[in-house]
Amino acid sequence: MTTETNRPGAPSFIALEVALEMIRSLRRVVALVRKSNRKQAEQIEDAASSVAANLAEGNRRRGKDRVQFFLIAAGSADETRAHLRVALAWGWVRDQDIAASLALLDRELALLWRLTH
Repeated sequence: MTTETNRPGAPSFIALEVALEMIRSLRRVVALVRKSNRKQAEQIEDAASSVAANLAEGNRRRGKDRVQFFLIAAGSADETRAHLRVALAWGWVRDQDIAASLALLDRELALLWRLTH
């Protein structure tokens, strides 16, 4: 199947690429959190996955619908960040465990700000 964003030579959708990078950065973090709280680990997975899913769907939409999907992605990015801060507050992870993911979330939210304003 070929789409505009995956055909050879097509420009990449940077916001989606950052979301996927953020998910990759969370693999180890989720494994650490899962050792202490399975439900919290699942919430991190769900929220981070929602960022990517809503970006992909929104990128194919037009009009107000498009912006709504990007706003949902931003909400999911904020939710992911909150789950990471909760895990840190509980002591399930350390600052250095989540620093890269938080930086990618900040980048993602900046991209989403530009897409929605």
